[in-house]
Amino acid sequence: MAESAIEQAVSAPRAWQRMLSGRRLDLLAPQPADIEISDIAHGLARVARWNGQTRGAHALSVAQHSLIVEEIARTLQPRWTCPWLMAALLHDAPEYVIGDLISPFKAAVGLDYKAFELRLLSAIHRRFDVPDPLPDAAAHAIKSADLCAAYFEATVLAGFAIEEAARFFGTPKLPAELMQRLDALAPLPAEQAQVAFLARYVQLSA
Repeated sequence: MAESAIEQAVSAPRAWQRMLSGRRLDLLAPQPADIEISDIAHGLARVARWNGQTRGAHALSVAQHSLIVEEIARTLQPRWTCPWLMAALLHDAPEYVIGDLISPFKAAVGLDYKAFELRLLSAIHRRFDVPDPLPDAAAHAIKSADLCAAYFEATVLAGFAIEEAARFFGTPKLPAELMQRLDALAPLPAEQAQVAFLARYVQLSA
């Protein structure tokens, strides 16, 4: 006898997540309409960079990292308009669902993980009117800003020696004022990171 619809639904693996906004995001086929910025901000503010292996009373959140990357991109690309800066702010947005896997683990998991991540990022771009796919030049510039942020996170918070961080992430070339502020980088509490992320989103979307 064939299973009833209810039995099939119960036995099938669940591939969606219910968000605090009430939305239900299908992880295998994410739709822009099911993505909400408040869910992204809440999730990213509670996902730890570097698997939590950072100094300080609080973990360095992906939300705070995203703000740093957007600021670096804005500094290095002074002619960028809001859609490109929004892309920088949202560059790690899929991690509100899938978490922040460190780069060595991503490499071990392989391309299937990357395809999953890119599919979700594409839906996020479409939800917030970011060009998708990003032009290679914009994607490269955001990656460069991401590496700059990683260098400071690694040396200030994650215990990397300067030479070691330079080997993995390159040596940042930024204005002295920004370099000084990043040299004093301190992780924010989750609530503050969430509020700051949402505030920057509102500025860019306005």
